[in-house]
Amino acid sequence: MARVFFLNPSFYGVKNFVRTARWFARSRGRVGRPPDYYLIAVAVLEKAGHVCKFVDAACKEVPFEDIEKMAKEFKPNMVVVTTTTPSIYNDIKQAAKLKEATGAMAVLIGSHVSVLPEESLKIDKGVDAIAKREYDHTLKDLADVADGKKKLKDVTGITYRDGEKILSTKDRPMIENLDELPFPAWHHIDVKDYFDAGKLYPFLTIIAGRGCPNGCTFCLLPQTLYGRRYRLRSAKNVVDEIEYDLKLFPALKEVMFEDDTLTADQKRCAEICDEIIKRGLQKKLSFSGNSRADIFDINLLKKMKDANFRMLVVGYEFGDQKVLDAVHKGELVENMKKFSKLAKEAGIKIHGCFMIGGPGETEETASKTIQLAKDLGCDTLQFSSLVPYPGTEFYEYCKKNNFIKATNWKEWVDAGEQSTVIEYPALSKDKIIELTDKGLYGGFYFRPGVIFHHIKTTRSLSDFSRKFKGFVSLMDYWVRRKLNI
Repeated sequence: MARVFFLNPSFYGVKNFVRTARWFARSRGRVGRPPDYYLIAVAVLEKAGHVCKFVDAACKEVPFEDIEKMAKEFKPNMVVVTTTTPSIYNDIKQAAKLKEATGAMAVLIGSHVSVLPEESLKIDKGVDAIAKREYDHTLKDLADVADGKKKLKDVTGITYRDGEKILSTKDRPMIENLDELPFPAWHHIDVKDYFDAGKLYPFLTIIAGRGCPNGCTFCLLPQTLYGRRYRLRSAKNVVDEIEYDLKLFPALKEVMFEDDTLTADQKRCAEICDEIIKRGLQKKLSFSGNSRADIFDINLLKKMKDANFRMLVVGYEFGDQKVLDAVHKGELVENMKKFSKLAKEAGIKIHGCFMIGGPGETEETASKTIQLAKDLGCDTLQFSSLVPYPGTEFYEYCKKNNFIKATNWKEWVDAGEQSTVIEYPALSKDKIIELTDKGLYGGFYFRPGVIFHHIKTTRSLSDFSRKFKGFVSLMDYWVRRKLNI
């Protein structure tokens, strides 16, 4: 039996830095997301008999001195630290310090170290190994190494240090039967620590399937961790987890399906809805989920509404067809309008996701995206500056064409804020950020009609509190950007 200390580390004192979202940064909306994938891995180790402690220092803004003290008191055999591209030096430093303080084997996880394992291990000799890609079972085997039952060379899916050498074992196959995985070890967190103005509070996330069959060149998780094949859990197993969540947190208001694209398999999506309705959970909880703008079956949308799907988070991305095609989105702008109309007809709210900075982006194409965001009539939305993360096709495209302006990984964020590192001949980095802010604020949230809509649709004191906190969060970014602080 090993004792394993899991750490989602703080990042140089940056408040609201989120490692579990698709952009590793402090978002303009200051959102937080429960550490679903991490806690599934914790549950795998606990099921195998190992003793685990999980600290979400990024969420709770825990200083490293306190983390080190907690780790010493826990006395681990193994320390697991999650990493991101902009925080990589910080994360590795904390892992090495925890190894020094406890004598435990130090292991890293995450997309960045999966793609650049040798480079990452060379940053600090205090790190012993990297569990690459889908790490649940790999960490379980590494816990056995820490417990003296296995050798590092016998664990598949790792890059590790052997004296002065850095070696890699063969890749680990993806998990085929996801129903065999235990539910996340949510008992390690307080659900009320995580806030997102777009979701009812408190909320939890659920991973109903891993991977995504679509070919978007910028999308990180399918290309670096979970693959471009959508591996599904059964509808029964998914809804069993929802009931488990509700027993654990009776005050829960919403469950967000955080699959890259829940609706990629529309038949299975309908099965989940049927199972929710069969158990009467639609009377107890609201649901939301990630979607593409490619559902044209009004009956499916109505079924989702019957299952109390309150909102879909939709990746529209760009309003210019050439830019959409350049990132291999596989969608038409006209179809986005058709989908949005159907979703409204079904009574489902839409949170639209838009980006500025795609291949060939100009002020003209960006203005089309901003106009599309206005025209679709989304209930809420987000604008992000597109970021090329290592391991993605978009990163290779930017690197090949010398579009990356950054000189080190720290520059992948701007003092913790969501930013970009690319600069095109027709569009500078600063202009990309300016247009991103224009889309979010001037293009949407500062419009009188949008403000009136949110006031008119407020249904309770808690609803008002959620929206007001979201407004304050948006203003926090706006003021800091204007004052350059």
